[in-house]
Amino acid sequence: MDQISHLAAQLGAQLQACSAQVSTAESCTGGGIAEAITRVAGSSAWFEAGYVTYSNRQKTVQLGVPADLFERVGAVSQEVVEAMVRGAQQHSGARFAVAVSGVAGPAGGSADKPVGTVWLAWGDGEQCYSQRYLFGGDRLAVRKQSVIMALGGLLRLAAGENPLQG
Repeated sequence: MDQISHLAAQLGAQLQACSAQVSTAESCTGGGIAEAITRVAGSSAWFEAGYVTYSNRQKTVQLGVPADLFERVGAVSQEVVEAMVRGAQQHSGARFAVAVSGVAGPAGGSADKPVGTVWLAWGDGEQCYSQRYLFGGDRLAVRKQSVIMALGGLLRLAAGENPLQG
């Protein structure tokens, strides 16, 4: 079993143990986190919904991200992923959620947000945690590392731990 499938299976067991559900709000991973979760047989018991909001417009329409945030801080920012995670929780009713927005490349980077810059946020009820990462490699590698970090953070969060401690 590969690392992503293993993390997803562990997450499922942990969520079932605490009778909770999870939702995802994804941009640069394009649904990769939700896909990993639904690889696990029986995931319908603990996976509520996945939102793939690639455009800023859909982040606003589907998740309620304030449109003015994009002009002020950009889509790849702490404020946007935190709004995405809260929107996923509110719209799905899931206790836990993860959100991701980043620059997977090969183009699209800037001096302050180079290719590989990814923001992740995790939510548990009212609690929200977020972290900026700079992943190396090509587009596929950045997306894979984002999925691994998202699942690992969810697993720690569902176990009652800080998702950033991993």
